[in-house]
Amino acid sequence: MYFVFDLETVPDIDLLRKAVENPSDDDQELLEQATEQISRNKSGFMPPMFHRIVSWVGLWIENNGEPRNKVAWSGTNEKEGIQKLMESLTVYKDFGLIHHNGKGFDLPVITYRTMKYGLQMVNRLNTHDIKYRFSKSNVDLMDEFSNYGASQGPKLKHLGLLIDLPFKQTGEGNAVYEMFVKGELSKIEHYCYEDVMATYLVWLHLKYTTGELPTEFFHNLKDRATAKLMEIQQTEW
Repeated sequence: MYFVFDLETVPDIDLLRKAVENPSDDDQELLEQATEQISRNKSGFMPPMFHRIVSWVGLWIENNGEPRNKVAWSGTNEKEGIQKLMESLTVYKDFGLIHHNGKGFDLPVITYRTMKYGLQMVNRLNTHDIKYRFSKSNVDLMDEFSNYGASQGPKLKHLGLLIDLPFKQTGEGNAVYEMFVKGELSKIEHYCYEDVMATYLVWLHLKYTTGELPTEFFHNLKDRATAKLMEIQQTEW
């Protein structure tokens, strides 16, 4: 079994206020200070430690790509969300992971935030099968398409354009914080679900391209997943 997943996060305001020198009482000004003092990239995106999980969605699929069931959480109680994620990951013993840039962001965030609350991750996440850089059980689309950093990794949205599928219709990643401030948690989860289906679809195309899925079986899975993606995108909020 594979777990196709994605997280949605917002800046951890409380942690940033502890880490920033002379922190502002205004959250927006604090974020600007953090961009200057902590961020190590031009976009101002904070390192994984400084992100708070507000939603996650996972899709369990068989090794051959056949989908099984969706699990999800969204809310303001991050500890509860992490506990639910770990409970969900105990359903199958030797599962694999599929994600887009999960090694660079999602998995470090999970480790940091689990440690913050004094919780324990499921043992599977710390096994060689998952931790090994070139593992076939921990599939990061960024690694797969960039040949493990030999070339530039693609954005998920651009992969969608390549295979003529419109991704990211609910909103861009930088809109998540605004949704969170407005209390639109269901909308964030919906957005996260769209990302997961997009990741799943790209993975299907990749497996077919590399000759690992039979043509008829691939088209059946692709058509079903595309229909589900369209259904998600057409939901009114």
